[in-house]
Amino acid sequence: MPSPTGDLSSSSSQYFSIIDYAVFGGMLMFSAAIGVYFAFFAKRKQNTTNEYLMGSKSLGIFPISMSLIASYISGISLLGIPAEMYSFGSQYWIVIISEALVSLTMAVAFIPVFYGLNITSSYEYLRLRFNQPVRLMGSIIFMIKMMLYIPNVIYMPALAFNQVTGINIHYITPVVCLVCIFYTTLGGLKAVVWTDTLQTVLMFLGVIVVMVLGTIQVGGVGVVIERTTKGDRLEFFNFDPDPTARHTVWTLTFGNYFNWLAACAVNQAMVQRCLAMPSVKQANKAILILTFGILSIVSMCCYTGLVVFAAFHDCDPITRKLVGKSDQILPYYVTQISKYVPGLPGLFVAGVFSAALSSMSTGLNSITAVFYEDFVKPSVKKPWSEAKASFVMKVVVVIVGTVCVGNVFLVEKLGAIIQVVKSLSGITAGALLGTFSMGLFFPWINSAGALAGGISSILLVSWISFGTQLNIAAGRITFPKKPLSVEGCSAAELAGLNLNQTIFYSATQTDQEVFYLFRISYLWYTVIGVSTALSVALVVSFATGANKPSDMDPRLLSPVIRRFITFNSKCDNEQAIELQKAQEKLLSKT
Repeated sequence: MPSPTGDLSSSSSQYFSIIDYAVFGGMLMFSAAIGVYFAFFAKRKQNTTNEYLMGSKSLGIFPISMSLIASYISGISLLGIPAEMYSFGSQYWIVIISEALVSLTMAVAFIPVFYGLNITSSYEYLRLRFNQPVRLMGSIIFMIKMMLYIPNVIYMPALAFNQVTGINIHYITPVVCLVCIFYTTLGGLKAVVWTDTLQTVLMFLGVIVVMVLGTIQVGGVGVVIERTTKGDRLEFFNFDPDPTARHTVWTLTFGNYFNWLAACAVNQAMVQRCLAMPSVKQANKAILILTFGILSIVSMCCYTGLVVFAAFHDCDPITRKLVGKSDQILPYYVTQISKYVPGLPGLFVAGVFSAALSSMSTGLNSITAVFYEDFVKPSVKKPWSEAKASFVMKVVVVIVGTVCVGNVFLVEKLGAIIQVVKSLSGITAGALLGTFSMGLFFPWINSAGALAGGISSILLVSWISFGTQLNIAAGRITFPKKPLSVEGCSAAELAGLNLNQTIFYSATQTDQEVFYLFRISYLWYTVIGVSTALSVALVVSFATGANKPSDMDPRLLSPVIRRFITFNSKCDNEQAIELQKAQEKLLSKT
């Protein structure tokens, strides 16, 4: 163990030892073994759609809770959040406020409706509430969202692996993803959930070990606070009302609330796990555990970022060109302290890859569920056998997984990973959340309004998001970073570095000639999308003949809204028939 003032500024590269490769390889082997077990040795084989997609609703609270946590905590969080703290300061930390509120909203207003309808795909709700075209719109938007998200999830751990081993990301990415595709294809939801459980434990273990060892290395929590305060990294109460400000109290609480609500409450990847629980009560318990898990891991990632800054407060490796991107700062730090702890790089990379594999497997499984339930089943005249349906779903997993791996090579051309991911997710998040909100909370909106609102939302936010990314790529939009210093570096460490070309204070401001909406904070994208969807939907609905709330089937509305409406004794016949079919379908499976 190094002394509290141990020097971490060495530029020597640290590579995996045999112990590190054993730890990392063990994680991959255990993950693959879980898929093999549920495919060939478990009592219930993965040869029916209900077993493959829903685990026969026999999974317990613990594995589902761990799977929910793993679905959210990807490598983007484990590497991107510390990099955010290092480069921009601690303002992002207050994001946990909105994420806690979302879990409450999800349990009270969303899950009871989905669970009561006995559905497999959350987008089945859109058909019951509106019609088939609206359902297909929602399903397509979701699949686009996941196809944009999964490559980012894969890229982050590959970046970490490259930093600690020197192996090219283009080599490691296909190998690791092949393992993920393998166990997801064979084992279905149960394999995904139980590998998520294993991987969640590794995630927490990796973060905790780095956080504790890092704190000890710099001299304790007090030193971390002292150095981050002097380095202008501690910031929590930026109340700037300017919508173009990147991170403020308003963007991280109000703006991110809608972003995270879309990611949880109406996301098939999350909803599918909640619906796999035996009862709504148990689903809500899993959501409660999810809340505490997220608060814990996000807070630890934020603090770890501050620890890394405290270690490099006067000899920044980014300025010294030892780190190519800020997202690699945590892996680089691990290589510097690993000389004192054998096996640490292996544990760290196993934890980061565990986060990525869990998010990828969740995405693949949920895309498969949506594709089969929303596209395949409605299009076939004669129901397929369970064996044929199971085979088709496994083929879908392989195809989608392969496409996502190919898209990884585009991700490395983009900027700061946290912003990129939330910018791209904002394109679809607003439209999805807006469409579901129409059905659950606005009984006046009809199918024509829902379709018009959803399409308008995704077109507007796509234009804003891509316009912003193009301006960032062109250098017309940049973001002020916190100061970096090399004052404590030795002459040898600065040898060959042209200080006149080094940017110590990246306080570049946005070009005011850039169109205003392109300068707005990425955390407002979902709010803009939801507002657009609802506004257009209400206008179109009243123009084409709005629904009468009293004629609605109460089961299609959120419990929050039901109490304010006096319903007729009989619901609409067509809706009643559709609901009955959905419930009979699940009962026949179970």
